[in-house]
Amino acid sequence: MTKHILLMEGPDAKGLIFHVTKVLYKNECNIIRQDEYVSPSGQFFMRTEFEGQNELNLSKVLSDLRERVPDERIKFRTNPKKKKDVVILCTKEHHCLSDLITRFHFNELEANVLAVVSNYDILEPYVSKFDIPFHKVSHEGLSREDHEKEVLKVIAQYQPEYLVLAKYMRILTPVFVEQFPNKIVNIHHSFLPAFIGANPYRQAHERGVKIIGATAHFVNNDLDDGPIIAQDVKNVSHRFTAKDMSREGKDVEKMVLTKALKLVFNDRVFIHDNRTIIL
Repeated sequence: MTKHILLMEGPDAKGLIFHVTKVLYKNECNIIRQDEYVSPSGQFFMRTEFEGQNELNLSKVLSDLRERVPDERIKFRTNPKKKKDVVILCTKEHHCLSDLITRFHFNELEANVLAVVSNYDILEPYVSKFDIPFHKVSHEGLSREDHEKEVLKVIAQYQPEYLVLAKYMRILTPVFVEQFPNKIVNIHHSFLPAFIGANPYRQAHERGVKIIGATAHFVNNDLDDGPIIAQDVKNVSHRFTAKDMSREGKDVEKMVLTKALKLVFNDRVFIHDNRTIIL
């Protein structure tokens, strides 16, 4: 038996769950888990995890679903339940990168880390310990556009399903982002939408906040404004300097990024109107 995930979204209508379960039963599939949500605006979302015979024809499953649910506004897609192929981008900071690679090494991350790309070589010695290809693509002397072209050439070698920005301190251009729509996950070191942009811990310290946080989100063309996947916070006090906040915040960043990636890699995240629905 092989496991698959069926994702469905569109305007809510009577009988949608019945039609899906009927088709899966007809194709001799067994439903392992099913989650649904209807938004206040009437948008329906469903994630169904199921298993079928090794020779299961997924094209027929989708065809049968379309026959029973002819409304083209309702979208279906199936994914095999497997690890996702990813490339990690980083700069100088190690905490998020090292956490992800360690989890990958011990099979705690639902992903295959195919390579690490950085504009510095500072983290290469660490990455090499895990026999993961490391590519330095320096930005020195290059325009942002030309640097991204070189980065894209490296990424193209691996054909990843997702890019993970593990403290990649470069603003991506729209041309780069459009190559991976809703496939780039970033960790931002603040509780968005507060303290967008650079130096959020300094901003937080100057504002006298009592909590600091981190946000994992998909990347779009608006700085730090992509759909939010996961967030968390940590209490601080007036005794904390900006440096203290930065040090404490790194633990939150690691935890939030890992949580978000587990949700994404398990196909639990829908995107609708720049928001996420997580099932």
